Amino acid sequence: MKPLHADISRYAIPCTGPVTVRGVVLDKREGLVLSLKSKGATAYGEIAPLPGLHDESLDEAETALAAFLPKLAWLDRNTTEKRRRVLDGAELPPSVMTGLEMVLINLEAAETGSLPSFPGTFPPTRRVPVNALLAGDAATVNSRAESKFAQGFRVFKLKVRADRIDEAISCIRAFHNAFGSRAELRLDANQSLGLDQAVAFGKALPPGSISYIEEPLLDASLIAEFHARTGILSALDESLWQQPELLNQLPPASLGALILKPNRIGGIMKSLELAAVAYRMEIPAVLSSAFESGISLGFYALMAAVTSPAPAACGLDTASDLAHDLLDIPFGSPEGFADPVDAWKNSFSIRMERLEPVGSWTL
Repeated sequence: MKPLHADISRYAIPCTGPVTVRGVVLDKREGLVLSLKSKGATAYGEIAPLPGLHDESLDEAETALAAFLPKLAWLDRNTTEKRRRVLDGAELPPSVMTGLEMVLINLEAAETGSLPSFPGTFPPTRRVPVNALLAGDAATVNSRAESKFAQGFRVFKLKVRADRIDEAISCIRAFHNAFGSRAELRLDANQSLGLDQAVAFGKALPPGSISYIEEPLLDASLIAEFHARTGILSALDESLWQQPELLNQLPPASLGALILKPNRIGGIMKSLELAAVAYRMEIPAVLSSAFESGISLGFYALMAAVTSPAPAACGLDTASDLAHDLLDIPFGSPEGFADPVDAWKNSFSIRMERLEPVGSWTL
């Protein structure tokens, strides 16, 4: 079947506390929900550029989406191949491409009464591990880590700031002393460190205390040298869209993971292609959200479940930074795991009173 009707709505969800994204402080998360209807089926996709991360604003994303929607009339059948023909070559902001692919894939699944079909992937796993986010001083970090560990979380992620390196070192040492090999700690420096500062930081850490550090360097092309001098693996995140050629230039032995944010990388299919590259490289593909609602989190959990027979812990704990979800059954990861199938199914049941209608189209 083909989509017959489209609706765009806006949402605004308060944050539970200030959320800082590359220097931009947010007190609420705003985005768009795109609804598509065909005969007997309705599906949703989310378009949510994040200030500080995306180049496009929410208004720009809405304008681009509204301009593209009439082209969905060309989609005589909603299949993978037909979608590719309509979307390939479309000059759309990455958040818009992600939302369009999400809603079209969801609509096809709703029409057939099956799970989404992701070509070239694995059967979905029953559970997907989720990493818990840590922030603050050593006492705060360990207190939260102990609470999350008791709930069942075994993978944690700590942000590293160039102006608070000593605090990060204290946090990592305290975490390592408390948990040792019982828990995994990942770091994220958001491209904030010079090479010499990063090397000094890496050498100050207890051996084996971290699994990798996301984007440690201001100049990501120096990751190989950072690895040679410290033995610490790096994960690519921002570099995947800033300098995609680096993935083929850096020694695989220097990389610990690929961090995949679909709504920033440029879509669902592009993210799955990179996940396949990671699998061939024998490094984890870590699906990660940009503080999106359960509409996206449920979809990303299912994506993670098909990228590997043993998916890496995903960056989907961002739901805890939002005061509420858009779903009747909020996205959750009790005991440190998400049920990908249930999370995806739940993403179809939306609390419509939390949406503000923007416009409607007959296709």
